[in-house]
Amino acid sequence: VLIPMTPPRGHSFHLELDSAGHRPVRNFRVRVQLECTCRGEQQGENMLCFLHHPEEELRSNQDPSLLDTLCTGSYLDVHKTARWFCQLVRAIWPALPQSHNWHFMLLPSRRSCQFQVTNGDRSFRIEMLFGVQRGDSHIFVSSQTQEIYTPSTTWPESYAVAEVNFFKLIARQAPPNSLHLRCLQLFTYVQLGFGFSTYTLKTIVMHLLNTIPVSHWRRRHFVRRLEDINENLRCCLEEKCLNHFVIGNRRFPQEISLPLDIASAEPLNLFHHLAQYPAAHSQAMNEYQDL
Repeated sequence: VLIPMTPPRGHSFHLELDSAGHRPVRNFRVRVQLECTCRGEQQGENMLCFLHHPEEELRSNQDPSLLDTLCTGSYLDVHKTARWFCQLVRAIWPALPQSHNWHFMLLPSRRSCQFQVTNGDRSFRIEMLFGVQRGDSHIFVSSQTQEIYTPSTTWPESYAVAEVNFFKLIARQAPPNSLHLRCLQLFTYVQLGFGFSTYTLKTIVMHLLNTIPVSHWRRRHFVRRLEDINENLRCCLEEKCLNHFVIGNRRFPQEISLPLDIASAEPLNLFHHLAQYPAAHSQAMNEYQDL
């Protein structure tokens, strides 16, 4: 679950692209800036201005600013945000009706809030990520990371919300008996144990959904669509090229808002490593043959 974060009153968020960032993952930092709230105070709102009231008065009458709680320097800190949110979840759980029947346990995580709830034989692990929206678009920077080590003030760009909205758009257009999700689920299950990521298969299915009419994903088309996924994967491996579905996709639905730099970017090849490393390409082709 992605939790969108908006700045509290008296604060603003400003996204800054990390100059060292590069594709396939662009990293941002979220600079927190204090804003004047004196006008609101004159209008009767009960809030002191972080910029213009004495520190002693602020400490005595108001919670500290984000700069003093969730930031390192002027930048929003993922670790501090996750720790703060976990404390909130731990505190609120006893007040929820589910607490009477479900056992709650926080799980260790530095960049998200992860917990497990158990009721007899049923058990669920839930991970709550944090994100800041890029303007009015469906692109976020999030606390999720794809690297071994990511600094606490680094927020990688995430396309997950745009992709979810694409599937929602397809769901509205598809007939009631559409099996496009079943195709993705089955093919993902079949390839478990091979080196192809779930995201690779998801990307292939999204490209196919964007080119094959949704009316052709009914039950009678099921085997044919599975063959299309398989054939598309083979072609991408042979050509060492699988374009990202969001970045630089000229066919991306206009109903889903993207920042201009993403919509107009050059397509991003998710298989760029296969073109760079012949051994990796040979291994991928062997795994496809086994699949």
